[in-house]
Amino acid sequence: MAGFHLLDLFQGRDKILIVDTIVTGTAAAGTLHSFPAGVLTPSKHLTTSHQISLPTALELGKRLGLKMPEVVDVVAVEAQDLETLSEELTQPVRDALDGALARIRAWVAENAVEDVQYAGKQ
Repeated sequence: MAGFHLLDLFQGRDKILIVDTIVTGTAAAGTLHSFPAGVLTPSKHLTTSHQISLPTALELGKRLGLKMPEVVDVVAVEAQDLETLSEELTQPVRDALDGALARIRAWVAENAVEDVQYAGKQ
């Protein structure tokens, strides 16, 4: 899902984690990246002429007066090819799965703790 559909998913959330593939051209396939949204170019599938990019969707939501997340983080695995569609993962992406899942679990745990602590201060 990409483009304008992101506005509905993001609205009213404080924090989100995007999990995707990316081709930076500077890292080997299977390399894991973690970064705040907007640091690296989003995947090609989030930037077609009929869609809007992740940073653009966030900015548009804010300009429309929607409550957009303050924290938008990305976990992405370096892919060899974003053009070929398949139901199977390539071996480098498959090899990165355990590491990606560990980062996702850590993000969820860290942000869940912050939410509990914040709720307790009110």
